[in-house]
Amino acid sequence: MLEDFKKFAAAGNVVDLAVGVIVGGMFGKIVTAFVDDLINPILGLVGKADFTNLYIPLSSKIVSTAGGQLPALADARKLGPVLAYGDFITVVINTVITLFAIFLVVRGLNKMRERMAKPVPVVEETPVVVEAPQVPADVALLTEIRDLLRSKG
Repeated sequence: MLEDFKKFAAAGNVVDLAVGVIVGGMFGKIVTAFVDDLINPILGLVGKADFTNLYIPLSSKIVSTAGGQLPALADARKLGPVLAYGDFITVVINTVITLFAIFLVVRGLNKMRERMAKPVPVVEETPVVVEAPQVPADVALLTEIRDLLRSKG
């Protein structure tokens, strides 16, 4: 059983999968940092949208302040259950942005692969035609006579 496990663990597919998982994890961190640190702040400036504190209170203990504002989500969760749909909206938006960023990277890689896979044009040389040397007329006549004699004899 140990030998079978060694064969399985050393198989190329398992190693390739392990490398893929490690690289995927690193790539996921890069994409997350890209979205969280570069894209989301820009969207926040443009739309000034903050969905994280959007929720519906499910407890009578969560009441609005004098200005009609509900407490922050973290404080409301301490008071009772809430339906925090703002977090869901934020996760959906982040997922769409992340998928789009991954799409752009994969698209760029595919275009680069296509450019690298294009065959290099080969300059074809014109073939050199070597003509057979001209046989003198008397040699050609003698060859013809020989061939006739062989065929009859």
